[in-house]
Amino acid sequence: MSRPDRGTRAMHQALPSALRDAVDDFAEHLSRVRNRSAHTVRAYVTDLVSLLDHAVRMGCVDLAELDLSVLRSWLARQRTTGAARTSLARRAASARAFSAWAHRAGLLPADVGAALASPRAHRELPSVLRADQAAALVEAPSRQAPAQQAPAQQAPAMAPPPTDTAPVDRTLADPPHPVPPHPDLPAGPARGAAEGVEAVPLRDRVLLELLYATGVRVSEVCGLDVGDVDHGRRVIRVFGKGGRERSVPYGVPAQRALDDWLRRGRPAMVGARSGDALLLGARGGRLNPTTARQIVGAYAETAGLPRTSPHGLRHSAATHLLEGGADLRAVQELLGHSSLASTQIYTHVSVERLRAAYRQAHPRA
Repeated sequence: MSRPDRGTRAMHQALPSALRDAVDDFAEHLSRVRNRSAHTVRAYVTDLVSLLDHAVRMGCVDLAELDLSVLRSWLARQRTTGAARTSLARRAASARAFSAWAHRAGLLPADVGAALASPRAHRELPSVLRADQAAALVEAPSRQAPAQQAPAQQAPAMAPPPTDTAPVDRTLADPPHPVPPHPDLPAGPARGAAEGVEAVPLRDRVLLELLYATGVRVSEVCGLDVGDVDHGRRVIRVFGKGGRERSVPYGVPAQRALDDWLRRGRPAMVGARSGDALLLGARGGRLNPTTARQIVGAYAETAGLPRTSPHGLRHSAATHLLEGGADLRAVQELLGHSSLASTQIYTHVSVERLRAAYRQAHPRA
């Protein structure tokens, strides 16, 4: 079973053995048969353990006693404890998935979750950068590292962001200039200050370029290997949710950033733990998505832009594609959405484009 948090593990151990076995078998099914990610399996298991713990408290000692009233009571309890609509919708989906699996496996006499309704999740779209703002963000590493204006000791106190391994030792012997408080500066006996400061902006530039040029998820860009880049056709091979593979094109600026990184940046940061990873963290391992989020946010702040995340860059890329006339189904393929409905919710057309289309097409405009 994918390792949930300590509280979930304690509730799992407190369940009757038959229910524990059902949870473990369901997790195995999600991982091996449905090919769900470890994160998704962990979320489903957490929801399921909470549901079965609630069922036991209501007197269900056998899985066959689970019925629709128990599922509804569990969701109602979640709502009274302050769970958001998005959380309730996800937990209802977890209950329905488990119920359907348990019925097929002969553990439930009926698929009791099929009739379980859930509140419609309210999905807030991230803010979208203008095209000039996106350009300023991706070009920021070429101008300066985040917060380079002040030495590290003068920077506002903040918790250090996680790196791909242990916290980075930022102590460098006699640096020629103050080292900027960058979220992921390389350090170590084999890397001097000048070498690190030169390599990191190259890595940051290619990270930002790929996020905006392709609209891929942050986990997807961090999961890229060197061999996933087809320089001749200018496409990257991406493995998205559920292990689905797709090819996504990128432009000339991203190609230049890739060339600089592979020629001058990556060799300076590569180490024994690098393997085939395209983007590397401070200790030479694969760049962590959490660190990538910190990097994007730091450059946006330094450039005076609205608070931005990799997801915001993904949304901006999709929006700019649609505003440029791209077909919705082409954007769906680029983003890796399994259904067009996801793309329709995720993207939007600006008011300016609607007005322009109206003026151009409507006879009474």
